[in-house]
Order: sequence, then C-alpha cells, then structure tokens
Amino acid sequence: MFIARHKASNRRGFTLLEVMLAVAILGMMSLAIFRFVQANLTALSLSSETVAADAQYDGLRDLLTAHWQSLSPTRAAMIGEVFKLSDRERDEIKWNCSAGPGMLTRYAPTDFTVTLRLEPEKKGDHLDLGLSRKPQKASDLGEVNESWVPLIKNVTSLQISYFDSNTNTWLPKWPGGGRLPWLVKIEVGRPDSAVPWETVIPLRRTPY
Repeated sequence: MFIARHKASNRRGFTLLEVMLAVAILGMMSLAIFRFVQANLTALSLSSETVAADAQYDGLRDLLTAHWQSLSPTRAAMIGEVFKLSDRERDEIKWNCSAGPGMLTRYAPTDFTVTLRLEPEKKGDHLDLGLSRKPQKASDLGEVNESWVPLIKNVTSLQISYFDSNTNTWLPKWPGGGRLPWLVKIEVGRPDSAVPWETVIPLRRTPY
C-alpha cells in the first residue's frame, strides 16, 4: 500500500508555481531574442544606408576627377568663390564646358557655364549639393534657362580650397585668369557624421 501511494505521488503534474516560472523564463528568453534580432536589423539598416551614402560621394569624386582633368585652362575659365550662411561654408566653383561629364549629357548643343554649389531643397529645410547649368548663348536655345541637377541630397556645408603651385599654398578662392589650380580640395558636411567628407582632386593627371 505504501509503494502504491509513492508511485501515485511520482505521477502528479506540475504545480501552478512551476508553470508560472516556466512561462516567465520563456517570456524573458523571447524578449531577449527579440531585442537581439531588432538590434541586428537596425545595425544592418544603418550600415546599408552608410554604404549607399559613401557610394554617392565616391561617385561625385570620380565624376569631378574625370571631368576636370579634361578641361582646357583658358577655355574652362574656372573661378572659385567663398560664401557663408549662418557660419556654414557654402562655397561655389564655376567653369565653362560643352557636352560631357560636367553636363551629365553628351548632347549639349552649345557651351554651358556649370556651377557646383548648394541649393535649398524645394520641399524642406535641407540643402542639396548639385550642378547648376546655364547656356552661354541663350539666344541659340530660345527661352532655355538655368537648370539644376541635384547630386547628393541633405548636406550641411560645402568648403572648397585650391592649391596654387606658384605660391605653394592652399587658397580659399580661385581668381581664374586662364589657369587651373593643381589641386582642388572639397569638404562636404554630412548630417550622419561629425567628420565632413573630404577629397582632393588633381586637375592634372598624375601617375599612381
């Protein structure tokens, strides 16, 4: 009889306290797994956005390098101006060219004056970095006005410096005068980084 009661007690189910503890443990494990997956997804999303943004800046560097190295010093008449707005750099660089990378088309019917500058976004408070293109002979094109091509959206500043081989120094502006600077340094403020993006573009082909 004692043996039968012992076997019966071994077959009894879980108590309410044990079930509640098991449920609590499973809930804590599920929450930990959810937070881990969520953190990894957020990190992957931010990483993808950073990679996409970096690709835009790399494309800008390659575009300007290919185009500026093909310019003629006298024909290009490159000029760099210094501007500021609310203590933020908003420099501009201007040059003349025909169809090609600087125009982003192979079918420009005449020479254009192209300006790399910042432009306020039409719907919003952000600044976009892009190219302003204006025909030099508007009479040949009827009523065609200046066109704007955004390259990188939502930047905070644009600072451009020019290396003068005659003085062996960096200048904040470029006076033109029928010659090109040896190097152009571009710094673009990024809202996603405390450090601005920077590149130095040689206007004369140099061996690597």
